[in-house]
Amino acid sequence: IRTLDVGGDKPLPYLPIPKEENPFLGERGIRVFLDRPEILRMQFRAILEASSRGTIEIMFPMISNLAEFRTAKAMLVEEAKAMGVDAPKTGIMVEVPVVAAMAEQFAKEVDFFSVGTNDLTQYTIAVDRGHPKLAALADGLNPGLLTLIKNAADAAHKYGKTISVCGGIASDPIAVPVLIGLGIDKLSATVPAIPTVKAQVRALSHTACKELAGKALMAESAEEVRNLVAELCGK
Repeated sequence: IRTLDVGGDKPLPYLPIPKEENPFLGERGIRVFLDRPEILRMQFRAILEASSRGTIEIMFPMISNLAEFRTAKAMLVEEAKAMGVDAPKTGIMVEVPVVAAMAEQFAKEVDFFSVGTNDLTQYTIAVDRGHPKLAALADGLNPGLLTLIKNAADAAHKYGKTISVCGGIASDPIAVPVLIGLGIDKLSATVPAIPTVKAQVRALSHTACKELAGKALMAESAEEVRNLVAELCGK
């Protein structure tokens, strides 16, 4: 369960946030609720109550430094102790480039990573994914972005943690073999894409995907990555 993820392109009428010049670089995700800890604690209590009915994991969105994670987790642990339950596994969304670059430091403390490729792409390439003229530049198969994902995957596995990918490319059949080759453990696909992605994954060779990912990391453009995938798939 991701804690409430608002701000930027996700405004809420019942939770007013002061207008900002650049909301994508302002109060978003965990930043909103570290400034409003009583609301974050309320979310924790609700999630912890639900944990009695099944296995729960919690992840924090828009983390950009270790202090944010530690502060939020400390509040979670306090609420769990007050309720007499164990704190669940706790992970983070990897959406900010600095977190992917510092993945090893984060991997020592978090229980899992979930790469939010939509935001990670726009922050890495410095393009608003909703821009009418420039949105096409925000390509999730950009080799620089893939390098960040690989860094996060390597760090996660070094410390025995899992890493998943959510966002558009998790449902993109062109991206799937590249992500598998980079070391991604789980893909969070859209509901209509699940059967196609599952069938595709079953038909792929893990060795071939790793070779493909190695070439993709050395590519000069997202278009070149797509051509490499087409060669692998014989198209």
